[in-house]
Amino acid sequence: MLVAIEAGEKNVSLTTLDRVAEALDVAFSDLIQAHDARDPSRINEVAWAGTIPGSRAVLLSKATASREVEQWEWCLQPGEVYPSQPDADGWSEQIYVFEGCLTLMLGDQAQHINKGEFFMFASNQPHAYRNEGDVAARFVRNVVI
Repeated sequence: MLVAIEAGEKNVSLTTLDRVAEALDVAFSDLIQAHDARDPSRINEVAWAGTIPGSRAVLLSKATASREVEQWEWCLQPGEVYPSQPDADGWSEQIYVFEGCLTLMLGDQAQHINKGEFFMFASNQPHAYRNEGDVAARFVRNVVI
């Protein structure tokens, strides 16, 4: 079965991949991440494809959490700004934009995250979320504590 999975001939369930990872004593993400990835926290790989074209699950990223992960849905209307104070050392955030464009300010540096893109950063620095566009910016924000 492993040979068929690796050759792309068999579409395996995520549960089966979890079991394979457990048997090999590796993280699930290690099974699907490209071996030459420059940033080990950024996965961005299809983990499952359905029988109907377009159905898929993409593992975007991973982070180590010492306590918990908070998942937030945000909507910033055009012109809105949310300034945030630095979090504790070791905290990080994962942002996925599903509508509009979000401008993330990390200190004085602007990071534009467009629809369908994601970005991760250590949140122990001054940061702010801005919508400089003409439409609402809607995004999911995971805070990894």
